Amino acid sequence: MNSYNTPLDLVLLVDDDETTNYLNERLLNEMEVAREIRILKNGKEAIDYLSNAYASPLDPAFKRPDLIFLDIKMPVMDGFTFLEEYERRGLDMGDHMIILMLTSSASFYDLERLKSFRKVKRHFSKALTKHDVREILSDFFKVRKQ
Repeated sequence: MNSYNTPLDLVLLVDDDETTNYLNERLLNEMEVAREIRILKNGKEAIDYLSNAYASPLDPAFKRPDLIFLDIKMPVMDGFTFLEEYERRGLDMGDHMIILMLTSSASFYDLERLKSFRKVKRHFSKALTKHDVREILSDFFKVRKQ
């Protein structure tokens, strides 16, 4: 069992890279980070999912995530366009959700641009490591109670 109180309810992996998704999902499951991990292939799928999750009335098929790992470079809708749409729709208001960016090649420009999105707490290189996950849980979810 993990040492971070209760597992998260839902983690979203938003990435078009199947290998990265496989490795990250496997690591998160092995570390018992969340009760559910859901993979979405691009920012549009994530916006559609979150629009349902934050709709009223609540739909149990669309849980609100505790944590999103978001790739910067994806087809259909990339990470930056997702973040802009997420803010435009007001999906970022008054929620505990954490967004962390994943990248295989972040440019200085990309990293500076990420600073303008208040929901983005940090970025990590692909794929996640146990050290990354422990740091994330410790920094953002240590005081979680059931």
